[in-house]
Amino acid sequence: MSRSIARIVLALLIGVSGGQAAAQGPPDQQLTLAFDASLAPTFLDPAETSGLGTPFVFLYALHDALSKPLPGNTMAPCLAESWRESADGLVYEFKLREGLRFHNGDPFTAEDVKFSFHRYRGVSAKLLHERVKDVQVVDPHRVRFVLHTPWPDFLAFYATPATGAAWIVPKKYLEQVGEEGFKRQPVGLGPYRFVRMTPGIELVLEADEQYWRKKPTIKRLVIKGVPDRTTRLAMLKTGEVDIAFLMIGVEAATVKADARLRLAHVVPPAAWWVEFPEQWKKSSPWADRRVRLAANLAMDRQGLNEAERLGLSRLTGSIIPSGMDFALRIEPYPHDPAQAKRLLADAGYPNGFDAGDLTPLPPFTTFGEAAANALAGVGIRTRVRTMERVTFMESWRAKKLSGLILVATAAPGNAAARIEAFVVSTALYTSGGYPDIDDLFRSQAQERDRKRREAMLHQIQRWMHERVMYAPIFEPATLHGVGPRVDEAGIGLTSQLYFPSPYEEMRLKKP
Repeated sequence: MSRSIARIVLALLIGVSGGQAAAQGPPDQQLTLAFDASLAPTFLDPAETSGLGTPFVFLYALHDALSKPLPGNTMAPCLAESWRESADGLVYEFKLREGLRFHNGDPFTAEDVKFSFHRYRGVSAKLLHERVKDVQVVDPHRVRFVLHTPWPDFLAFYATPATGAAWIVPKKYLEQVGEEGFKRQPVGLGPYRFVRMTPGIELVLEADEQYWRKKPTIKRLVIKGVPDRTTRLAMLKTGEVDIAFLMIGVEAATVKADARLRLAHVVPPAAWWVEFPEQWKKSSPWADRRVRLAANLAMDRQGLNEAERLGLSRLTGSIIPSGMDFALRIEPYPHDPAQAKRLLADAGYPNGFDAGDLTPLPPFTTFGEAAANALAGVGIRTRVRTMERVTFMESWRAKKLSGLILVATAAPGNAAARIEAFVVSTALYTSGGYPDIDDLFRSQAQERDRKRREAMLHQIQRWMHERVMYAPIFEPATLHGVGPRVDEAGIGLTSQLYFPSPYEEMRLKKP
């Protein structure tokens, strides 16, 4: 409560003093964004993509992919002009765009595509590398992927931001400078080229005037790592930044009330939920379905929606966004604390229990606090643990997080991609699983009949719900504060993405 009061007081002070710019604004040809976390060098490397939406904030600026979501097209041809699938489903051939060069002048060829695929080590890398039998360079502008067996979801995993495997890096340059050299000076094919980075603090990019799709109108893009939300708001108020990421609760309301600013929002294919990593431990209270169901009934989802996202999010009973291909729409659990307490008593916890840490994905600390308060209301006592985002991701992938995890992901793809990353027992972000779900997932991955595949994926989602594997909260509305210099912020142009995109469409107002 004291933290909430402090935030309200600070927001009021900002509202009083922020009308007059107290800081020097960015230059006319520069747009500055305040990102919601510290900046990690791994964000700039497609090979490291985590299965969450965060890295694509940076990849969309610095790099390019064979295909990616663009306005009006969730799988738009980009570095690949076209592609085709063989009749037997075993071969995918991509025709590459000719005449393109990386920011260092190296020509873009099929060798770069093959090299980038084999170098990829992010989410679903094991699945991709196991299912792709061979990558064949047909000629400098044609590349062929040969599968061991038909895989209807190859494009969903490879050619969308469900992974970063189709985002291309320069083979020749990487072989010259090595992995450490690339980390210090990344080179890409995107609308902006790398200038410098102060890890954790600031990334500076300059427009590539030869970018194939469209010459960016903004010459310089600066992204600042600002984990504290009230600080991002203050920077927006003073004109130090032009766009402030993730305005939530009081800060979002403050932006909305300021005539000089505007609050832009989009509801991407994202989901927030509470993860129960200890449900696979027989000695843990979370192994009991009744306890997990009690946690779900403790959550006031609409109250959280109003407090965090001004009521603009979609409540849900699933971790798979309703707009995704093959998603099964599941209604949210009701808010019923009385029934939650009865369930806990039936499970042997009439006085509740100490559930240890509740670790929210940074920087969503206030959401973690709200969830902890809701759980405490029925007797499930937790301690909110805050972490830096890179440390959180490393700990999560290494299965080192215990207690409860507050998960938020906006990575595109389809239901199968989400299940592969967060549900099956071998997933990057799971601590266990069910054999029948694993078996059915493997079967659907080879099923080429769409209706049968959909039935299989829907059955997996029903099992997930019946077994109360998660506590889904909502499909979040992502709110960004936009300053007076910005004409086109790019927010919502590509509905699949939660961040401003594509960057080459962004515009500042004319002086």
